[in-house]
Amino acid sequence: MTKTGRGWAYAGAALGGVVSVAANVAHSFVPPAGSDADWLPEFGAVVGAVFWPVAVFVAVEILARVAWPKGKRWAGLRFLGLLPVAAVAALVSYRHLSGLLNFYGEDDLTVFLGPLAVDGLMVMATGALIATGARRTTTVPAPRVGRTPIVEVDPIPQIEPTPKVQAPAPPAEPVQAVRKPAPKRQPSAAARVASAVARSPKASDATIAARLGLSEATVKRHRRQAVDSVSTPAEPSAPTLKAA
Repeated sequence: MTKTGRGWAYAGAALGGVVSVAANVAHSFVPPAGSDADWLPEFGAVVGAVFWPVAVFVAVEILARVAWPKGKRWAGLRFLGLLPVAAVAALVSYRHLSGLLNFYGEDDLTVFLGPLAVDGLMVMATGALIATGARRTTTVPAPRVGRTPIVEVDPIPQIEPTPKVQAPAPPAEPVQAVRKPAPKRQPSAAARVASAVARSPKASDATIAARLGLSEATVKRHRRQAVDSVSTPAEPSAPTLKAA
């Protein structure tokens, strides 16, 4: 069964309709008083018995499902025309079911209330189907299309844009040239080694290398050059002869 309960509503409508039709047909086979033992109902009586519960079902469907137009005439036709038809069919079906229960020997209360349960189940299940079904489609009247009045509007005068006045630029300040100080020249490795040897002539090559941040081989090479330059005497210059 679905969440909306439409399955139960279908089951109730089917059960009520089948039982009501079967009971009306069965009532047509109840022999009248004083009839012969081989009595059988006429074919029209059986067909008429089927008509009454079906008429109740169809009348309820037309009353509820049809999208009737608005207006007093349509309301009168709907309720004053269909309601009597449904009421007569329901009354005849009720009397057939009540007579059938009386023929079966049921008590007076069951004979009185029993038919209401059968046809009432069919009618209420039909109402449940309508309540859980889709919304009725109502006819929406089309909007009236009239002439739109034409309103003349005066043209807006064009406003010329005001020219922008640029302010004079301030005079540029003279840029003074900034002289960067000349980078300080670092003494060469030979000069540093010679200076260190002159200050500490007895210091070892490893000591001077650690002090100056140089390798010991570099200190040894430059120290040898410094010693050689000191120990080699300067050659005397050749005498210059003056012409007489």
